[in-house]
Amino acid sequence: MAGDQDLFDAIVMADDRFHGEGYRDGYADGGSLGLAEGRRCGAEHGAKVGSEIGCYQGFAFAWRCLLHGQTTEKDSKKMKVLESLIGMIQKFPYDDPTYAKLHDDLDRIRGRFKQLCSLLNVQPDFKISVEGSGLSF
Repeated sequence: MAGDQDLFDAIVMADDRFHGEGYRDGYADGGSLGLAEGRRCGAEHGAKVGSEIGCYQGFAFAWRCLLHGQTTEKDSKKMKVLESLIGMIQKFPYDDPTYAKLHDDLDRIRGRFKQLCSLLNVQPDFKISVEGSGLSF
């Protein structure tokens, strides 16, 4: 009778044992897949932000060359906003994804870019797509 009881306990305990082993194996596999997916997602979003900042920087440098030497008061205000945008872009922490104010700084850059476009009277159309990104007018 004791042998029958041990056999029954082994069957009941096997279910618990297999459940625990399955959980541990699944947890390990899910962790490695999650790490790979997180790395891919981070690289994708980082590339989008980098492309956006690069377009803003190219836009600002081109307009700085175009406005260089202009002496009117209106052009002076444009240059002040332009230099402010360039300064913000140069201080942007490209290499620190853990920077706490990353999104706040990016929003400030976007706002300053919009302000500059308004002063310059241009209508930018920044698009991020599968083929790439671009800034058109």
